[in-house]
Amino acid sequence: QVQLTESGGGLVHAGESLNLNCAPSQSIFNFIVMAWYRQAPDKQRELVAQIFSSGSRTIPDTINYADTVKGRFTISKDGANNVLSLQMNNLKSEDTAVYSCYMKTGAASEYWGQGTRVAVSS
Repeated sequence: QVQLTESGGGLVHAGESLNLNCAPSQSIFNFIVMAWYRQAPDKQRELVAQIFSSGSRTIPDTINYADTVKGRFTISKDGANNVLSLQMNNLKSEDTAVYSCYMKTGAASEYWGQGTRVAVSS
């Protein structure tokens, strides 16, 4: 069973930054989709950012962002350290949520992290 271990959440003021990390228990190169989702209180879970791995060293991965975070958040995959990151800059109060990482293998097996809380005070 693959485990995804998240870290990096916390309480910050509006305008500040946080970096979230998600470390899978197996090689990150085994996953074709890697993503961060979030769920705010009393709201449905929403996709924040995702990477579709090209599987090729010469073809870049496809990266998508929710409109609400474009230009502020950056998702990245670090193969050397085996971690998926989400750099969040210029945080807003509406970014307050539980953030969860998600990974999917080529065999369509899906895995979720336990979630990490991000709270942004205005």
